[in-house]
Amino acid sequence: MARGLKVTVADARFAKPIDTDLIDRLARSHEALITVEEGSSGGFSALVMQHLALAGSLDNGLKFRPMTLPDRLIDHNSQSAQLDEAGLSARHIAQMALGCLETAPVKAEV
Repeated sequence: MARGLKVTVADARFAKPIDTDLIDRLARSHEALITVEEGSSGGFSALVMQHLALAGSLDNGLKFRPMTLPDRLIDHNSQSAQLDEAGLSARHIAQMALGCLETAPVKAEV
């Protein structure tokens, strides 16, 4: 599904210490940041959000959306089926990006 959006995929490599230089560069050059992690809330996404807030990056309209595992049991299955059930599949990430940029509504399909 091509929508004409330019995206950047950045590999944070590790959660701690967070790469604040990378986050700052992304925040300055993008309208929105979406973090995707196979972890629970309060992890890497929370560290990124705290850095963005303390650096003042959220004060000028930067949109931030964290995507993490839901707080419920995910059945054993293939990795792709588990990511789909958790709402972390490529389709879900694309929906989040489009909704974040207000080109389409975000629908929770989890």
